[in-house]
Amino acid sequence: MKILVYGAGVLGSQLAQVLVRGGNDVTILARGKRAEELEKDGIVIRHVFQFKTTVDPVRVVRTLEANDQYDLIFVVMKYNDFPSVLPILAENQSNNIVIVGNNADARSMQTYLEEHSPREKQVAFGFHVSGGRRDKDRMLSIGGGSAQMVIGSLDGEIGFKPLLDQAFQRVKYKLNYLSDIDAWLKSHIIPILMLNAVSFNEQYELKKLDGNKRQLVHMIEAMDEGISVLEAMGISVIPEIQGRLIRKHKRMLYLLLKIYSLLPMHKLLAGVFGEIEALSDAFTNWKKTTGTPTPHWDVLKRDFTRLK
Repeated sequence: MKILVYGAGVLGSQLAQVLVRGGNDVTILARGKRAEELEKDGIVIRHVFQFKTTVDPVRVVRTLEANDQYDLIFVVMKYNDFPSVLPILAENQSNNIVIVGNNADARSMQTYLEEHSPREKQVAFGFHVSGGRRDKDRMLSIGGGSAQMVIGSLDGEIGFKPLLDQAFQRVKYKLNYLSDIDAWLKSHIIPILMLNAVSFNEQYELKKLDGNKRQLVHMIEAMDEGISVLEAMGISVIPEIQGRLIRKHKRMLYLLLKIYSLLPMHKLLAGVFGEIEALSDAFTNWKKTTGTPTPHWDVLKRDFTRLK
């Protein structure tokens, strides 16, 4: 199967490796130094918990032309980068697109592709459940080939589901199909945003979490407020266990976050400043629309805003 992975960051590289190992004809879109690394060395991933490094050759392109044809395109990038590639995707003749990553505005992205493309577009949205970071010329991964993608369509079943199943059938990678992917994506933003609001210094670089009681309490209560905002929008938290943990088991969540703050692993799961800023803006709009009070989030937001 001919597949394009549009984006060669940590998660894009992980997904491309999985698809290559599934026997697919995989091309990865990269630019600059990253494109040169991939052409020279292939996809080099150090799997942290598996204590191994894998190397997989892959075809590299630097642009997606209008006449390029792929069976599947996976767009794997940060939320704040999606708008810049939508016009390119709309002009391309490929029909089946999966937009992968944090997403607060899936519906408008799908609408743009449908309205601006001369060809019919079938669009799905997903989240590659993994983590990692770049380390010189390779990627550190905590997911590896046994990871999964939460995936779904905004309008019923994905029209190209058989192609997706075929692409992943030979690898240890689970496609977790959901009937309400938009609710899952919006629910996922809540803990991601609250955890990352305290994760940057004045240079927008990741810093070690303090893990003090005041900080952790604000983070947990801000997650609760985030659920209230979603509820005011008519959105149920998915998965339900996330909502129960935040609202009914705060002492347990406090202890988990305390441990998390002390471990270096949080840097493998953390976001980047630009994306967190964009997600923060989206959440602020939700909050204004619903009129939901969020005093604990306001404290975190104040600290986050000082960095700008």
